[in-house]
Amino acid sequence: MFKPRSRALIAAAFFASFCLASAHAQAPLTAAAPPPATFPTQTVRIIAPFSPGSGPDTAMRIVADELAKQWKQAVIIDNRTGASGIIAATAAKAAAPTGHELLLADVGHMSVNPSMFKNLSYDPKADFLPVSTIFTTAFFVAVSSQSKIQSMKELIAQAAANPDKVSYGSFAVGSIGHLGGAQLEAATGTKMVHVAFKEASQLYTSIAAADVTWGLASIGSAGALYKADKLRFIAVADSVRSPILPAVPTIRESGGPDGINGKTWVALFAPKGTPTAVTERIQRSVAAILRQPEVMEKFRAAGLLASSSTQAELATLVERDAGYYGALVKRTGASAN
Repeated sequence: MFKPRSRALIAAAFFASFCLASAHAQAPLTAAAPPPATFPTQTVRIIAPFSPGSGPDTAMRIVADELAKQWKQAVIIDNRTGASGIIAATAAKAAAPTGHELLLADVGHMSVNPSMFKNLSYDPKADFLPVSTIFTTAFFVAVSSQSKIQSMKELIAQAAANPDKVSYGSFAVGSIGHLGGAQLEAATGTKMVHVAFKEASQLYTSIAAADVTWGLASIGSAGALYKADKLRFIAVADSVRSPILPAVPTIRESGGPDGINGKTWVALFAPKGTPTAVTERIQRSVAAILRQPEVMEKFRAAGLLASSSTQAELATLVERDAGYYGALVKRTGASAN
């Protein structure tokens, strides 16, 4: 039999439960908040400072096709060449930070330009978020197949005997091609003429025609002319031979100096303020695509090595190369101003 105090506690609990149930029953019904939209919700546009058909453009189109299948949204490449990538980077900086507009850029745009241009219209670190690398590639010292130059030793000897007569071309001021040439001049004590072109295709056509003595070329952008025997690669600008063209010697093996760096990376960046969840999804999608054997083979056929990174790894890469090339710009005196 219950004691009076126990009966009182039970009654109080019952009354409280009744009141709570009544309150819920009388509360107005409201619709639950809809879940956030899944990225992407519209066409994704990738702004690229590379010309159509170039190595970076080819690689990004391979990835874009796979992203479109995965995301069920169109992924388009918006080629905006010229001004050493500044036109493209400035446009991407102004884009809405939703992840639907991204920037494809290389080491020159993100790590070299800040040292080359005094009044750069964008800040790689302050205006962009790293997403993922797409590929890495080495550059080759290219001369015309008509040229008598067969080695770095012969190229350097010709430059030494003819000051300001031997020319080297690049696809932009501040590019790897520009700094590689300036670095070779500094290392050998020679004086050559730098010729900057707006697009890579113009550069390699001019080298093939012997209008320019030499230049740094990637297989991705100059492969067609190389395969057509219009260009000759006399050395690879790296410390080791390229797995793509292992028969081509390094600059040192070909009679040149150590330390000429012609290796580069190309990566995706998002405007600052893009939600972390969005940049992480893009990174995961890109990494998964670049692990696909068929995609890796397509890259290799284009002379490129598919290579994804985490966002933190790309941030470190940009910072590291900014230090390296900043010091190189000071040492060689290279400038765009």
